[in-house]
Amino acid sequence: MKTPKQLERYFKGLANHRRLEILILVSQNEGITLDEIARKLDCNLKTISEHTRRLLQAGLLRKDYQGRAVCHSLSPYGKMFLEFISKIE
Repeated sequence: MKTPKQLERYFKGLANHRRLEILILVSQNEGITLDEIARKLDCNLKTISEHTRRLLQAGLLRKDYQGRAVCHSLSPYGKMFLEFISKIE
């Protein structure tokens, strides 16, 4: 069982509409790059970079390096939180 402090980290990671959009987009496009996320959400690359950094810190996203490209995927906790979100929609 996670402590309340550990759970807080996950919820703070999702406490932004753009980060929720990123989490959903990554779930639909495993291995998506930062450039692709920015293009699909029609958002500034620096903004997307900061949001993905926060999702990584929260433990909801994973980065995989493939050459010069950085591919994003959901972490196991990211998948659990996405399931949780779909239940409350």
